[in-house]
Amino acid sequence: MTNLVTTLFIHFCLHLFLCTNHSKYAVGFRPQQQGGRSTKFSDFKVQTTRITKLCNTKDIPTINGMYPGPVVYAQEDDKVIVRVTNESPYNITIHWHGIRQRLSCWSDGPSYVTQCPIQTGQNFTYEFTLVQQKGTFFWHAHVSWLRATVYGAIVVYPKKGIPYPFKFPYGEHIIILGEYWMKDMVQIEEAVLASGGAPPPADAFTINGQPGPNYNCSANDIYKLDVIPGKTYLLRLINAALNQEHFFAIANHKLKIVEVDAEYTKPLTTERVMLGPGQTLNVLVRADKPIARYSMAMGPYQSAKNVTFQNITSIAYFQYFGATANDLSLPAALPRFDDNLAAKTVMDGLRSLNPATVPKDIDRNLFVTIGLNVQKCQSKNPQKDCQAKGGGVMAASMNNISFSKPNISILEAYYKNISGYFTQDFPGVPLKFYDFVNGAPNNPPTDTNSLNGTRTYVLDYGTRVQLILQDTSTVSTENHPIHLHGYSFYVVGYGTGNYDPDTANFNLVDPPYMNTIGVPVGGWAAIRFVADNPGAWFMHCHLEIHLSWGLSVVLIVKNGEGPLEKLPHPPADLPRC
Repeated sequence: MTNLVTTLFIHFCLHLFLCTNHSKYAVGFRPQQQGGRSTKFSDFKVQTTRITKLCNTKDIPTINGMYPGPVVYAQEDDKVIVRVTNESPYNITIHWHGIRQRLSCWSDGPSYVTQCPIQTGQNFTYEFTLVQQKGTFFWHAHVSWLRATVYGAIVVYPKKGIPYPFKFPYGEHIIILGEYWMKDMVQIEEAVLASGGAPPPADAFTINGQPGPNYNCSANDIYKLDVIPGKTYLLRLINAALNQEHFFAIANHKLKIVEVDAEYTKPLTTERVMLGPGQTLNVLVRADKPIARYSMAMGPYQSAKNVTFQNITSIAYFQYFGATANDLSLPAALPRFDDNLAAKTVMDGLRSLNPATVPKDIDRNLFVTIGLNVQKCQSKNPQKDCQAKGGGVMAASMNNISFSKPNISILEAYYKNISGYFTQDFPGVPLKFYDFVNGAPNNPPTDTNSLNGTRTYVLDYGTRVQLILQDTSTVSTENHPIHLHGYSFYVVGYGTGNYDPDTANFNLVDPPYMNTIGVPVGGWAAIRFVADNPGAWFMHCHLEIHLSWGLSVVLIVKNGEGPLEKLPHPPADLPRC
């Protein structure tokens, strides 16, 4: 009888909690749905906010004083309008990660690619429509390293009357993985690039902005998720970290993957997942274990060799109602930091929920190598400026071209036919073929130089593209999370070693549909998409240091013939450089 009364009391308390708690991460919170397309307005103010973490107080750039930032809620096919006012001392842009920006490339957000930054005291209004898109996305700054603290979730629900392809969960929660530095991020970036060497590791990992009890002065900086025994919860996982890929697990609980990069998948049950920066996963978790406090843990996946990284796990609590504050947290089992098989196993099992319309006939077959480089030192003060291996300067490249950003946006220069800011000669195949995984030049800086340039690759509207992404061992093999703006793509193949068209196994029936693919360490990934969205689209590694070093390229997709195949005029308030 006592247990029954206790259970009823717990359910009553949770019902009261659900009806009164409307925070941005509230259990079961869901905005009211409306029929038909509607418009969602948001007002983003870029501000500096003083916070204290890890025994350290500093000012960080935020949106509306929130860290993580506000959630943007919408519904499939809604129009979204976000007015961004820059009240900070930093230049800023906002990228809507995973939103395909159908005919709205001007609102995509990467600095000097689709727009110039919004300067202090200025504003810009982003407008885009969520054409046939639903699921978990996120937004983040796309200039300098400001996205370390300027980020937040985008939750897009199905249209009214359209259910999830799984039993409706009792509650939903947003779980954002991040990294935190005690020093100013702009200063860190400037110092790293000036030194020519590698970046310092994060001072802490965070779950929804909280480091958890394993870090100094963080005993109370813990995210806690309260759950009812027997209920199923949908967790919207987002990796917003800057320079680190991460494993995630919940002690003694299975994770059932049902969505990847805002696209439904066939259910896949696993004990842990790996997310690279820029990746999102929706997982179902059933609270079917004894009443207790269980740890939700994030820890590093570090595939590159000889790299210094933070190895202290961030902990949050998956806590059953009825557990007490004095209960110990049951630990989650994370893989070793270099467990490549754990990272690969989940990807191998991912399948689209339904048969896919994969392009079968290919018009353009591209082969792009990705990796790190060490440039020869050109400085008169090499001990200060050339701290990479062999006394060189770190760089990164695609097809051995390190991308250099111009000082006006590529999209504007292309649209207005302004010459001199970029070229259209990015090579569609490597300049040289060799054993990329086992025989790459790796004696920096003798033979690991890359070429510098603002090179783009141009595609006609409607081109059916196959793109092979090949990791290389120049300096070190590494898992690279490659993100393509403006598109999702089918991951039709994925493997280790050098890509071989004669032995590669492709899935053309139900491959996962993604926007960020972790090209495996010492391996390759094959993606396919149709270039049917005109504009200038950034493709880059989502490890921010690799982006700073030049691991990126811009794909220009030309206008088509029809009125719905042409990029509109730039908005009147497009920021000026």
